[in-house]
Amino acid sequence: MSATAQKTAPMPDDIRAMKGGTPIVSLTAYTTPMAQMMDGVCDFVLVGDSVGMVLHGLPSTLGVTMEMMTLHGAAVARGLTKSLLVVDMPFGSYEESPEQAFRNAAALMRDTSAGAVKLEGGTHMAETIAFLVARGVPVMAHIGLTPQSINTLGGYKVQGRDDQAEQLRADARAVSDAGAFSVVLEKVPATLADTITGEITIPTIGIGASPNCDGQILVVDDMLGLFTAFKPKFVKRFGTLGDDGRAAIRAYADEVRARSFPAAEHTFSDKAPTK
Repeated sequence: MSATAQKTAPMPDDIRAMKGGTPIVSLTAYTTPMAQMMDGVCDFVLVGDSVGMVLHGLPSTLGVTMEMMTLHGAAVARGLTKSLLVVDMPFGSYEESPEQAFRNAAALMRDTSAGAVKLEGGTHMAETIAFLVARGVPVMAHIGLTPQSINTLGGYKVQGRDDQAEQLRADARAVSDAGAFSVVLEKVPATLADTITGEITIPTIGIGASPNCDGQILVVDDMLGLFTAFKPKFVKRFGTLGDDGRAAIRAYADEVRARSFPAAEHTFSDKAPTK
């Protein structure tokens, strides 16, 4: 390959091929500027339905719509040229039938230029995953804590402890066998995540799972310290942008009230400057 060749965005099969190698890096993004900062740094960028809670103030992901995912997906796509774009399928857009899932997945890929979609569920979604993959829709699976199912799971609890472990292993095998190119493991005990990672042939992407997963993902607003309403145990804050932002806004307000902003260098003279 030429030393001057530009890096291009990986395909889903490229992510699959990273199994067992250098850990896969991913973050969520919802806007073009954030996507531009991640481009080429992350192997894939996920437009997560967490956008409902992070940017729209919803109490859960259940109120997120196809329109919201399309809007934010298209915005993120404008900021990416070197990272794979994956878009979440929102609650109610795929559970009814494989046919419903295909219609909505095709629409998301068409309208956002996404290279893949992500959907939640294990054994009960295997048929849908196989249906989509057979029709040209790459699928990233998501098992363990599935936020769209919090009402049946009883909240945001760790999944896979004690007698749940075998079911979660079965879920992982089912989505792998169905053709998913990777699977997110959310809030899964580390030992179980390690077992699953060793048992299946597709990469595992951990979020509150194990450092031995094939990759990791976090919500970008969490890791930057922008979203501060609460902090999950599995989040490490790599920045304090929320604190910095509040301080900057306070400084701006103080200067406006003191009439020290705008200063002379921020205003315009009566006459145009001479060249």
